[in-house]
Parts: sequence; structure tokens; C-alpha cells
Amino acid sequence: MKTYLSKYTNYIVFLILLLILIVIKIINPSFVKSVSYLSFDLYQKVFVKKKESDVVIVDIDEKSLGKFGQFPWNRTVFAKILDQLNTSNPKAIGFDIFFTEKDKQSPEAIIKSYNLIPSDTSKLQNLKGPDEIFAEKLKETKSIIAVLGSNIPSHTNYDRKAKARFLSKGGEPKNFTYSYPHSIGSLEILEKNVKGLGSISFLDQLDGIIRSLPLVVKLDNKLYPTMGLEMVRVGSKQKNIYIELNEIGIQRISARPYKIDTDPNAIIWIQYKKSSKNQYISASDVYEGNFNNEFFRDKYVLIGASAQGLFDLVKTPLGKTIPGVEVHANVIENIIDKSYLIRNPNTYLFELLFSLIIALATFILSQKIKPKLSLSIFFGNILLIVIIGFYTYRFRSELVDISYPIFIVTLTFLVGLYFRFIEENKIALLNLQKEAKLLKERELAANVQKSLFPDISKFENFIFAKNVPARDVSGDYFDVVRSNKEEYFFTLADVSGKGIKAGMYMAKASSIFRTLTNLKFPLEKIVYGVNNELVEAKFKGMFVTAVFGKLNIVTGEMVFINAGHESILIFDKNKKYDYIKSDMPPIGIVKYFTESMVKSSSINIKDKTFVVYTDGVTEGYLKNGEELGAEGVQNIISDINDITPKNIVEGIEEKLNWGAEKLRDDITCMAINIENTDLIKK
Repeated sequence: MKTYLSKYTNYIVFLILLLILIVIKIINPSFVKSVSYLSFDLYQKVFVKKKESDVVIVDIDEKSLGKFGQFPWNRTVFAKILDQLNTSNPKAIGFDIFFTEKDKQSPEAIIKSYNLIPSDTSKLQNLKGPDEIFAEKLKETKSIIAVLGSNIPSHTNYDRKAKARFLSKGGEPKNFTYSYPHSIGSLEILEKNVKGLGSISFLDQLDGIIRSLPLVVKLDNKLYPTMGLEMVRVGSKQKNIYIELNEIGIQRISARPYKIDTDPNAIIWIQYKKSSKNQYISASDVYEGNFNNEFFRDKYVLIGASAQGLFDLVKTPLGKTIPGVEVHANVIENIIDKSYLIRNPNTYLFELLFSLIIALATFILSQKIKPKLSLSIFFGNILLIVIIGFYTYRFRSELVDISYPIFIVTLTFLVGLYFRFIEENKIALLNLQKEAKLLKERELAANVQKSLFPDISKFENFIFAKNVPARDVSGDYFDVVRSNKEEYFFTLADVSGKGIKAGMYMAKASSIFRTLTNLKFPLEKIVYGVNNELVEAKFKGMFVTAVFGKLNIVTGEMVFINAGHESILIFDKNKKYDYIKSDMPPIGIVKYFTESMVKSSSINIKDKTFVVYTDGVTEGYLKNGEELGAEGVQNIISDINDITPKNIVEGIEEKLNWGAEKLRDDITCMAINIENTDLIKK
């Protein structure tokens, strides 16, 4: 159990971390929202909407304040502005302004302010005041006045009612809309004469940036459309606003012919267009008639303030501060051209699942593949997330939060790299320990192997051999065993493979050869026995190429067997070279059923030199990078003046073992020449 847990500790820790991140996403605290908003703002900054506006703003600017004085103005000013606008036949006129108090120049206000004689009072009472005049103009035009949600009761007892009629399908909208217990609006006389009442309630923003607003809100337990929606309704000459709902909330709001998809709380996200001064006209210019009638024709007209002293300035995702009235202008534009942005539960669920999948994939790959490739995949995932985010914004008008997937993928990648680093350090440490242990074992095996080689100095006057391993343990082998005063058994072998396993296989072959030669068996029987014992030893996939021989140093007669080995080199005193090829397969592959399967040859070497070597000699590298080859062996021998077995073997070794960092293969060579048999050590 402990081993199992330790094996998957990285994954368990990661899954716990991932679960925490998912919970954070589901809870969606304010700091997570703030980061998400940054990605939404980025979309708008990259793809700024540019087009001719269907909305015109009559601006209460510094120029207008200079003409009419400080706000609020006399209602007759607005009455005349309405008169001027109405000549151009706009679709609708919206006031982003409250008229909560009676005009200070109304007859009632003058009577209260001054001690007038009864006749003057009677005259004033019979006059129309600014509010009445303004109300008449409102009635004549397609005008909308603002209302605002409030948590504080109004000082008036006026029972305000929405002008729009709401028809719902699939549920009760009031259960899902943002609500305020009270409302703030304008004078009763004004509101009763307008065509519409539009909410200008903005949602509380974490950073003060207006990104979204509800199309419908509940004020005083009554539904009201937002200013933009109400403007479109009045401009389209519609009485009704239709609301479609499902089990999770509001789906769609319609003011024919316009249909707007919303989130369950009737919220849309505003796609801001680039602000243009050409969209604005000073209220003083409208009052004076200094405009082209076509400027307002069939346009939605909003009346609001840009003057700083009126404190109606808000921040937008584009990083700019604009008059609050322009927010409503953008809402109208979004509804008309269906450019509003969507942020619905399905998108939210997609973000969560997509982040989960890509995080899991990133972590698993970081544990399985090379760090460089893992880094490439990480940046590829980031690019994929960004492409998905910008694509859905640009072509589907959907807001996909790329900040969360980017954060979770980045964190996942870093955690994965950390675990990979820890794991690789553990592996490296274990490998070092294994290497140290293996080195010790190899050194021990090498020492054991060296003890298996004969003391060649006893025979060096007529036979000399040497082994130079490519690694600590050689897969090559040679041996010389004295049978009697005149006869000697010898062998030179090359085990397939290298390293400890090859050394063990060689030791097995050596032991069998020694045992059988000590029993003074014929050479054929010795080879027969060595082969069958190696087959029985079941060293899977391993075999031996070898030359076995029996030499009479007096007569020069030699019986030898070449079992799949390199060709034997024989040359005379004139250095005429000849090669004897193998006529048997390597030993240790298949079992011999009879000794007759072993084929031997005989030769007299009294006047000849007998040279046998492993393929590590012919395939060995010279200093120039070329292989020695059989011809190279001949060249080495040709350059030797004093032909002795020792000079031949050491001459070959010198050419191949020239200080290279690593030999290509084991080097083993044996040479036999019986000219100096009279000097043989007893």
C-alpha cells in the first residue's frame, strides 16, 4: 500500500490541488472575477467596434452650462429642445436626467417666495408653469425619462408604474431579475406624459468599470426595462416586452423586432464602440436650432451630461472615461445590431471542463515526456486557449474567460515540472547508487575473470595471447592448457554481447574447456562437450564463436576447429599470407547429437605462424578513424622485423589501443610460432 501511494503521490497531490482550483472557480470570489474581467476587457481593446451610430447624444456640456447657467435648468429649456428635436422626427428621445423637484420658477414657487398682492397671486395661479409646459412637450414626443433603483424610500407617495407591458413565458421574471425595494424618478406630471420609463440602474462593479447591466430590473416590485431597451421599444412602436424563461432563469427578452439573449438574470454584457465626438451635439446648439435636421432623423436621441461638474462619468473596458449617457447609447446600438456580448451558464461550464481537461493533459504529459517537448506543449496550450477566447468573442460574441484556463494550465505545468524535477533527482540518485554498486560488481567480476586467463608468460616463447576488454568485463576468452610435455590445448573465443552477462557466459565456457582438457579428451569431444553444456546452460540468445586447437610443439602438427569464428591467418617466413575460414556454426546454439557433427582440420605449422583474433581486432578503429580490417593486420605483421608471437600480438594491440576514450569492442589476439620451442619454460 505504501509503495502504491508513493508511486502516485504526484498525481494525488495534483488532483487535490486541481479540486481546490475547481472549487475556487465555482465559488467565483471577487478576486477571480476581477482577473476574468481583465480578459473580457482585452477582447474589447483588440476588437474595437467602429461604425456609424444610430444614436445621437444631446450633450449638457460646458458650453451649454455657460449659456443656461448651472444645472438644473428651467424646464422650458428642455421643452424648447424637445420642440427642436421633434422637427427632425427622431425614433425616440431619452432623458438620462431626473426631474425630482418642481421647477424653481413655477407659479407655486414664486408665490411662496414673494409677498404678492392677491390679484398678482390669482394671475400667477392661472398661468402654465415650466413643468406643465415641459409635460405637454413630453406628451407630443416619443420621450422616455429615467428611473433609478433605490434602497431608500422616495419622499413622494407617487405610485409609479412602468409604461411597458411585460409578457412572460416559462416562469415569473421577478424571481430572477435584480431588484430594488424602491425607486427614484421624476415628477408625476412628467412621468404620466412620457411614452416610456427606462431604468438607468447600473450593477455594483468591483473596479468601477461598467461592463454589463440588466435589461430588466424590479423596482417597487414592478418590472422596468433599462433605458436602452425602453428606447428601442418606443422607437419600434411596441407596447409589449416579451420575456422567455427556463428552469434556471431568463433566456431571452424581445422588443419586436429585436430579440436579445441574456443570462438568467436578464444581464447583457456591453460591447463598446469607439467613442466619437461626431455622435455628440451641444444642448445649446439644439436649443438655438444650429443643426441639420438629418442629424436626428430616424435616430435614437439621448439627452445627458458630459460636463464634469455634473458627475455623470463612468469607466469602460476600453480604458476610457465616458459620460454615463454613452453607456445607454452603446446598449441601444448593441440591441439594434445584435452586437451585445453573451456570458451564459454553458460558457461557464465549458470554461470549467476545458480547464480541467487541459490541466490534466498538461500534467500527465509533463510527467511522461521530455521537458523541452513539455514546454512546447505548454505554450501550445496557452496559444490554443487564447485562440478559442478571441475566436468566440470575434465570431460568436461570447465572453470566454481565458484567464482561468491560462492560470490553471500554467500552475499545472509548474507543479508538473517541480514533481518531475524531484522525481528525476530521485531517479538520478538511485541510478548513481546502482552505478556505484554495478561498478563494484564489475570490478569484482573483472578480477574474477582475469584469474581465469592463463599465465601466458609460461608459453610466450611459442604462443602468446592478450585480451583488452572494451568494458570492465570482457566477452572474449583465451586459454592454453598443457596436456603433456609436447602437446598443448588452446582456444580463443568471442561471446556474443558484452558486459557481465557475456563475462558469465565466458566463464562457463572456460570452466567446461578446462575440465574436458584436463580429462585429456580428444579435441572433437571437448568441443562437443563445451557446446552441449552451453546449450543446457540456457543463456538466452547467446552463443560463442571460437577456435579450438591441439598443438604438438615438437612435430608442429596441429588439429583445430573453427566454430563460426574469424578466418585464421597463417603465413610463412616469406610472409605469404593465407586464411582458413570457418566450416562450422558457432557453439551454444543447437545441441550436437554425435561427436561426428564436430568438424576438425589439421595443419603443420613448423615453418609457419598461426594467428587468430576476435572481430574486435578487424573492426577496431585506427587513429585516422578507419577500421583495421584483415589487410591492416597483414600490414602490421609486415612491418615487424622480429617475428615472435608476442611482437605480433602487442603490435596489433598498439595500433588499436592508442588512447581512445572507449574501445569499439573487446580486443583479443593469439599468435603461435614454434621456432623457439627449445626455450620453453618447464
